[in-house]
Amino acid sequence: MSSAATATGPAHLAHLASVDLSNYDPEQSRLMDERCILVDEQDRAWGAADKKTCHLMENINKGLLHRAFSAFVFRPSDGRLLLQQRASEKITFPDMWTNTCCSHPLDDFEEEKVETDQLGELCVKVAASRKLEHELGIPKPQTPIDQFQYLTKIHYLAPSSGIWGEHEVDYILFLTADVTVSPNLNEIRDHKYVSKEELQAMFNDTGNSFTPWFKLIARDFLFGWWDELLARRVSPDAPLVAQSLAGIVDGTKVVKMV
Repeated sequence: MSSAATATGPAHLAHLASVDLSNYDPEQSRLMDERCILVDEQDRAWGAADKKTCHLMENINKGLLHRAFSAFVFRPSDGRLLLQQRASEKITFPDMWTNTCCSHPLDDFEEEKVETDQLGELCVKVAASRKLEHELGIPKPQTPIDQFQYLTKIHYLAPSSGIWGEHEVDYILFLTADVTVSPNLNEIRDHKYVSKEELQAMFNDTGNSFTPWFKLIARDFLFGWWDELLARRVSPDAPLVAQSLAGIVDGTKVVKMV
């Protein structure tokens, strides 16, 4: 792990920092009351804390780690990836381009605490469907839980601006689906579909900024998996299927990127 101390149990929660959110966007401040699932470095759940607590660098530097997901939605016909640009109102990483949806399973919902052989795999799929609807207005029937393909999970740490940052075990999910986007402008300021070449051009343009987890995933995994997704189309006219990537990577371990 990094130089941060390791938070290992509920006793640590009494010593964590807090902060006044009255100067931030009211809706984004309200969402900071949602409770993330706290995990250790092996992704074993041990407690819960609100998003505000989890995203303060002072607490991250004490080792506080939580569970998250990064969802990538591809159009089945041509394999283009749906990106979003985070809203200016966001408290962490505002105005940055990122993958389709990145958020957290919550301790507030029983169905997002269910653990399986891959620990949080089921709960993050439920959370991904919920947040795709909340952020991009995609109806849940267009993102069925059983159509998400879990690939792997990464452990990373990244400062945002000032007092904020991320420290997550982040599950990477692919979905191939035709979706209807009706953006929540308090969550995202822009969105677009891109090809691999167009995304690489965006990365090369210094005028663009990207979330740190998206840059890490793109650097080490995304383009190779994207190639495989395109290569595994069963025929030239057949739709792409995210589940064709099942078994492409060992998803049983947390990939450390800290």
